[in-house]
Amino acid sequence: MNNTVAVFGAYGHTGRFVVAELRRRGLTPIPIGRDAARLAEFGPDHQTRVASAGDPASLDSALKGADAVINTAGPFATTAAPVIEAALRAGIPYVDVAAEIEANADTFTHFSDVDITVLPAMAFFGGLGDLLVTAAMGDWTTADEAHVAYGLSSWQPTAGTLAAGAVSRDRRAGQRVRFTGGRLDYYTDASELPALDWDFPAPMGRRTVLAGFTMADVVTVPSHLVIPEVSTYMTMTAASDLAAGTTDPGGRAAETFTVDVIVRNGTAQRRLTASGRDIYAVSAPLAVEAVQRILDGRTRTTTGVASAGRLFDAPDFLAALSDGLTVA
Repeated sequence: MNNTVAVFGAYGHTGRFVVAELRRRGLTPIPIGRDAARLAEFGPDHQTRVASAGDPASLDSALKGADAVINTAGPFATTAAPVIEAALRAGIPYVDVAAEIEANADTFTHFSDVDITVLPAMAFFGGLGDLLVTAAMGDWTTADEAHVAYGLSSWQPTAGTLAAGAVSRDRRAGQRVRFTGGRLDYYTDASELPALDWDFPAPMGRRTVLAGFTMADVVTVPSHLVIPEVSTYMTMTAASDLAAGTTDPGGRAAETFTVDVIVRNGTAQRRLTASGRDIYAVSAPLAVEAVQRILDGRTRTTTGVASAGRLFDAPDFLAALSDGLTVA
């Protein structure tokens, strides 16, 4: 079946990767966005539609005939709920690539009982880490702690990443967030994040990382796994790049990454690592593979909100991404 997949925010950096990945796999994308002129850049081979998150009628029109929708338009604090509600009215699955902790938490809170599949954070941050932790758990039904270390050679953030980060910081009112004691904990601490050395597998090797650099995995992982302590880490160089806020589209393809996951249960430890190139580009096969599996019925549940590790067979999903992702 040649499924048709709407892509909201299609002309953004990640959106363009998603449109290209859908076409590569033989699916038909419907690029959607607010700006007709930018949509026209896709050319006559694409059936583009103009819509905005603040106009429900335009979203309803844009999703007509689509079998699923992928939301790539941040900040997701603004776009996720309206597009999910439009997907509900259309009766089609919803997937997004949100990395915003609060937006993802809102999705799990407000759409838990819907009668469509809703999959948030199906991207490099949130989705990939959740799949790796789930696969590393194996037959364990619980663990004491999970650690997700992001080894990025550099980080050239998109304008969308910077905007989403600003929204999250505003929502936190200067507080930090962590997942400890089985819950999200917002706290105030004026000191710098602690730095420590992390031994990534070769070729990355030992790198300085910031502990307490909290990412969306603290929402996705605990949504279905009994792990009371979930911690994430970021290489110091990448964190500095993000703080500098310098966007360099030409440098993103050269960025390499290693995501190193360790889960501990008592004295036992399990580890799984994924490596590849370009954190934005890799989000496209993650999101599109997810949509294909949802449409094909290769899921563990069919309605409500679920993270990637809950929804799919994690080892099988990771193996399907072997063209651009090395897992060991």
